[in-house]
Amino acid sequence: MLGVEYGKPLPFTLPQCSILGPLLFIIYTNDLPDYCNDLHTKLYIYADDPKLYRHIFNTADQDNLQNVIHRLNDWANEWQLKLNVDKCCGMTHTASITNLGNTKYYTDSGNVHYELANTESVSDLGVRVDSKVSFVDHINDKVNKAIKAYSILGIIKRNFIHFDINSFVLLCKAMIIPHLEYANFVSCPYKKGDIEIIEKVQKRATTKLIISLKKLSYVERLKQLQLPTLKYRRLRGDMIEVFKIVHNYYDSEAAVKLNFNTFNTTRGNMYKLQKFMCHYNIRKYSFCARVVNIWNSLPNEVVEDDTVNAFKYRLDKHWSN
Repeated sequence: MLGVEYGKPLPFTLPQCSILGPLLFIIYTNDLPDYCNDLHTKLYIYADDPKLYRHIFNTADQDNLQNVIHRLNDWANEWQLKLNVDKCCGMTHTASITNLGNTKYYTDSGNVHYELANTESVSDLGVRVDSKVSFVDHINDKVNKAIKAYSILGIIKRNFIHFDINSFVLLCKAMIIPHLEYANFVSCPYKKGDIEIIEKVQKRATTKLIISLKKLSYVERLKQLQLPTLKYRRLRGDMIEVFKIVHNYYDSEAAVKLNFNTFNTTRGNMYKLQKFMCHYNIRKYSFCARVVNIWNSLPNEVVEDDTVNAFKYRLDKHWSN
């Protein structure tokens, strides 16, 4: 992963947060994919944070990836941009231990030759990705942030005389739940221990901050607060995303690709997804695989709505029990 920082002054300057800034930056860096063009190497760019990705099967693949990194260096030098080597790193994802994963890659900054650090975990757009793609570090980070938000919520409670159930629900949805649900599309937990760690934060909040509900069970507390479990919210969020993809709410070039079942069946709905075999849990519990059975079980009257809000209403009604 390669971070970019500004080097020499550009022919013109723009004030920070200007309206034209993002557009001109895109124009300025528009030819970067051409420099890194390779048959098997992919370049992903988000603002000033490009990433190179390639399947490594042999030493020839390693050499080709290194050549692409050199071409990226050439592009940066030509356009007077300096690579921030402190933010540059490499990560290997593999199901088996091989010597190919220990390869060192290099980048240049000015006239200095730097070795890219091979890391086991890196934060990318707020999601901490590890080499095993288990998202354990990401879950722990979000739980810690939610606990800090929970502590702030406790301070708010102690400083207000009237802290009723409605106030708790509003603050909980604004300060705690967003931390626990960030990037669920990518990092949705499937292991029982990870699910319990996340759910425990909401359990603790509903116990400690609402004294009148302390003696009730977790399920009864949620009924009183009209809050679902976090597991239900993740499942519901998955179905909403599938609905948007199926009904073309997203750009087809950028949206996740879902394969539809071409065989007509009497059960389920008219937008049934195609099942596929998964040999590893990483693939089995990824978004495209985990949503298939649940989405296919929804009836036509739920999935054929025209608007997202109507789909949410009918989905909640269908799952009311």
